[in-house]
Amino acid sequence: MTPTAQSTASARRVVFPFTAIVGQEEMKLALLLNVIDPKIGGVMIMGDRGTGKTTTIRALADLLPEIPVVANDPFNSHPNDTDLMSDEVRQQLEQGADIPVDHRKVQMVDLPLGATEDRVCGTIDIEKALSEGVKAFEPGLLAKANRGILYVDEVNLLDDHLVDVLLDSAASGWNTVEREGISIRHPARFVLVGSGNPEEGELRPQLLDRFGMHAEIHTVKEPALRVQIVEQRSEFDQNPPEFLQQHQTEQEALQQKVVNAQTLLREVKIDYDLRVKISEVCSELDVDGLRGDIVTNRAAKALAAYEGRTEVTLNDIRRVITLCLRHRLRKDPLESIDSGYKVEKVFARVFGVELPEEDSAKKNGTGQIKTGVR
Repeated sequence: MTPTAQSTASARRVVFPFTAIVGQEEMKLALLLNVIDPKIGGVMIMGDRGTGKTTTIRALADLLPEIPVVANDPFNSHPNDTDLMSDEVRQQLEQGADIPVDHRKVQMVDLPLGATEDRVCGTIDIEKALSEGVKAFEPGLLAKANRGILYVDEVNLLDDHLVDVLLDSAASGWNTVEREGISIRHPARFVLVGSGNPEEGELRPQLLDRFGMHAEIHTVKEPALRVQIVEQRSEFDQNPPEFLQQHQTEQEALQQKVVNAQTLLREVKIDYDLRVKISEVCSELDVDGLRGDIVTNRAAKALAAYEGRTEVTLNDIRRVITLCLRHRLRKDPLESIDSGYKVEKVFARVFGVELPEEDSAKKNGTGQIKTGVR
């Protein structure tokens, strides 16, 4: 790490390292895959209070490397990729102007529950536009989140209208603000991460379906793991710099692994027969629309790239298909079988593989069997 990077790092708020987080493998995998391929469509994390949801998401943002951005640009525009730059920067580029480039850490933007639409989308100063004839735009949180992570804690308590706005921007990659006949748009490509506690209310099914993946997390039950988590947190709180130093090598290795996966992703292929079987699983589960098929294909490719391969395997699909489909099943109030177990059961039948005995523990919705140590 260069002296400049070290001084920048020391100026930032100290964040618990991602590689030190114990357990919750499902949540960590879903977040990493969305960073590798943001087109997966974000992740909804539902689980008990105090299970490290916010800590993990902050740790992920801190893990990611710096990205090149256009200097002094409020939208974090990419200096070369036209899909990730504002219209103003694109015009300058077309006119042959010299574009100053800076490097900045990936932004993690927290969306407060009480935020207004103007705060989220940005506002247009109508008076200035009419009197001076210029488009005076005050960027909102979506502008700040471009090419970063937008995190909504307790998303199930957020106003439905704002959820619609977020999901539309996440799907299209652009945010458009229209006021009094004036229209302004800017890129808004971000990884949308929502979290919530199911006891406090569910998201509407049509909104839940718009999240690419759905991770369920539970309080760790094993006493030894609980002690390990408490000791690590205490060690971090007592001396953060020393704790970060202990995990620096692991952090840098994981960071490089993610960067390599982002580069390799475009080369990853998935066999036609595997794609047909993915769609067969979606069809048998009576999943509405084709989002389930698309997201499962994307997630399987991202996982293969993460592990340094260019061919998707059956095991890749198995590891992601529950994350991609469990929230798309139609709810039956009389159904006692866990939706994740139902997905795995159909997967095993369609792909002709045996369901491991431990997965049957999910049948009653306990979901505890998957929790493990890193």
